[in-house]
Amino acid sequence: MAQRNLTELIAGAAVLLVAVAFLGYAVANTGRSTSGGMTLLAKFDRIDGLAVGSDVRLAGVKVGSVTSARVDPETYQALVTLTVQPNLRLPRDSSAEISSEGLIGAKSIAIVPGGDERMLAEGAEFTITQSAVSLEQLLGKFIFSVSDLSTNVQRQLDQPPKPGP
Repeated sequence: MAQRNLTELIAGAAVLLVAVAFLGYAVANTGRSTSGGMTLLAKFDRIDGLAVGSDVRLAGVKVGSVTSARVDPETYQALVTLTVQPNLRLPRDSSAEISSEGLIGAKSIAIVPGGDERMLAEGAEFTITQSAVSLEQLLGKFIFSVSDLSTNVQRQLDQPPKPGP
């Protein structure tokens, strides 16, 4: 009986140790750390699916993460704060675009470097941004345009032919 209790205790401790190690790994790799890095701001009309912790990418490489998102009460735009690697020097005319991995993939911010010789400083705001594209809105526009097209074609077919000269 004592041997069985000791075995169960060791197995339980091993499971608990693995769970703690997994939790530590998950927290360390979520991209939510705020230590180090340069903080930048970007305003978007819509940020559908972008969340705190989302990647910030340059040329497809992760260079930072989104640290906060809120609504600017004056412009009613989404104000996104992001942190990028401190050694990253971005031209002042760089742009920030919300992109996704595939059709329904995770959202991220893609930075497209500009050509200005002056660089963005700590706390600077991107002046050129491109908001998220809503898949639902695109699909709705497509459906309505196809519906309008079919209605117009039907009208043309329903009209009697015009007599020739």
